[in-house]
Amino acid sequence: MTKILLAGCGKMGAAMLEGWLDQGVAGADVVVVDPAAATHDAFGGRVAVVGRAEDVDPAFRPDVVVLAVKPQVMAEVAPAYRRFADSSAGGAVFLSIAAGKTLAFFAGLLGEAAIVRAMPNTPAAVRRGMTVAVANDAVSDAQRGLCDGLLAAIGQVAWVEEEGLIDAVTAVSGSGPAYVFLMAEALAQAGREAGLPDELAAALARATVSGSGELLRQSAESAAALRQNVTSPGGTTAAALAVLMADDGLQPLMTRAVQAAAARSRELAG
Repeated sequence: MTKILLAGCGKMGAAMLEGWLDQGVAGADVVVVDPAAATHDAFGGRVAVVGRAEDVDPAFRPDVVVLAVKPQVMAEVAPAYRRFADSSAGGAVFLSIAAGKTLAFFAGLLGEAAIVRAMPNTPAAVRRGMTVAVANDAVSDAQRGLCDGLLAAIGQVAWVEEEGLIDAVTAVSGSGPAYVFLMAEALAQAGREAGLPDELAAALARATVSGSGELLRQSAESAAALRQNVTSPGGTTAAALAVLMADDGLQPLMTRAVQAAAARSRELAG
């Protein structure tokens, strides 16, 4: 059985833990390190929960250490788990979901450890996440498969061989849910300005964005084809798309937004 040590159980860590348990991972094979009382209340009856890394039972030897604490405190937190990287004792693979923290960053804290860097997104909370991962040279095929399985508990998983691509991944899928939510806000506001009552405008925007996303997920057609299916020549949709697809419309704006997010990701990586 796979033994998992989860460091940090905030929203993403909790989503992953729920996914693992639902997929049949035994609670006895999971230890969570998190000082928050809410974590003890939510999971204390199903898995072992301790407040500090030092409190993990010395007899517990994890196959994977999932680092799910905030990037801002990772440099302080991660070194406490270095003892689990000991290859002579069947060292664990380290799976980080911290934005901006590179493989080299973790190697500096953990030594010659097997490390996987992953970038999930918030739809993981409803098992519709998108995660992209990259591994260092110390990760074995079996360890890569193990991490792939754990990440698949919250949605789709893709792998890249070039770590630099993670900055673009962060900008597209990591930050992407915020762009979609902003579009729902903007669509609702446009509806209000067109005369719709507040509640109706919000309901129409929410249902339209979520329903369209589900249609896109289930359809074998491309986003472009689905857009064309909705658009009758000379109709209302065509009139709106003429604005959104103008030279100064949505595409150049989205391109600048993704470039800004990718640049910030590189800055955070140092």
